Amino acid sequence: MPSARSSALPRWALPSALVAPIGMIGGWTLAAAVQGPGFDPVRDTISALATQAATAPAIMTAGLALTGVGHVAMAVALRPAALRGRLLLATGGVATALVAALPVDAYPRAHGLCAAVAFGALSLWPAAASRRGAKGALAPVAGVLVSGALLVLLAWFVVELQGFGPDDGAATGLAERAVAGAQSLVPLAVVLALRRR
Repeated sequence: MPSARSSALPRWALPSALVAPIGMIGGWTLAAAVQGPGFDPVRDTISALATQAATAPAIMTAGLALTGVGHVAMAVALRPAALRGRLLLATGGVATALVAALPVDAYPRAHGLCAAVAFGALSLWPAAASRRGAKGALAPVAGVLVSGALLVLLAWFVVELQGFGPDDGAATGLAERAVAGAQSLVPLAVVLALRRR
């Protein structure tokens, strides 16, 4: 059993927890702002901001890469969480960084596969990170509820992306931003909850 010292959050956990939302939400906000007319954040995906057709693809590419690094750093920092959850969080981070390295216009299949791995791992890690007998953010019920909510958002995105919804995918960008934004904020919420305790 790990000692209290080895399972404590490091001091750098909170700054690291800020990296993913800054990269993801800040990246898509800034990239969309410079994109200009013609880009619809409700309809168009985040990945469209990182294609060669985008006005400044480097902004969203850097945002995705930063998000991936943030998730990997959080996987290292979240010592109180179960290892299987930390491994899923790290997997999601590496897959997000690969999404940045493999733009959808140049590598559509590889991009899609990496995005699927990232979305899946980042939706499941809260449930996997829970510990039997834990209270608060790492309690099994909390982990299952958070993962359940993320999976509902992910399902909405998949329905929109495939054009199965009543609006034929008109809200694909909105659904993607909902799930990606929530996934980037969950590690921060966990760190804040653990620090409060």
